[in-house]
Amino acid sequence: MSSPAALLQPDVSGPHLTSRGDLTSFFMQLAAGIGADSYMLVAIVHDQDRNDARIVSSNWIFDAIELIGKRLIANLALGPLTVAPGVRPKPLVAAHAPDAGALLTGEEARLLDVLGHAEIYSLRLNVGRQRLFVLFSAAEAEKIDLTALMKAQLKCCYALSSIPQLIAAASMQDPLSDRERECLFWVSEGKTTDEVAVILGVSSNTVNSYITHAIQKFAASNRAMAIATAIRSGII
Repeated sequence: MSSPAALLQPDVSGPHLTSRGDLTSFFMQLAAGIGADSYMLVAIVHDQDRNDARIVSSNWIFDAIELIGKRLIANLALGPLTVAPGVRPKPLVAAHAPDAGALLTGEEARLLDVLGHAEIYSLRLNVGRQRLFVLFSAAEAEKIDLTALMKAQLKCCYALSSIPQLIAAASMQDPLSDRERECLFWVSEGKTTDEVAVILGVSSNTVNSYITHAIQKFAASNRAMAIATAIRSGII
């Protein structure tokens, strides 16, 4: 009989992902294999004083995403029921909304249920520096296989770690404000903070603030990394 560790060991051969289409196919197969009806791969970016969700890949219908809103999706991804790889997941069951505390309101829970997300599992994915999460959901409670779900989480981490540039490009969607973009552009042209301040007619402290926000949004460690990410993504 296989050990618990062996049961959770991802397939080392891994899927061959080279495009957004491959990513969609990968998650559709994972969802079907665990008994889920829907999936959503989400990147979380810090937008000044709040978190926002960037949907990288999903088979949720457009109307459902619009009705639920990206702020609630971010809350689900960052909520107390979200688990790291290797931890037994706990579902958010829409019918038990009063037990969800501040995570969502009763009205939001009813809306999720009506839209076919009666049960949702939120899983954190360890993929480099990026804050990635996947939501698997089903129209009926207790439909998703927990053992298969835990294996799927590890498989996601393994597969996505091999395509960091594809994930970064898919999740970026230009999160910068106009001023943040201008500051990064001028710094990429070799201008100093003081020179950028003169060009834009603002203080040096304001320029530094815009650049700091840009660095945070890109989950970069410094200006050079933020500039490189913005250039690769076609933002500057």
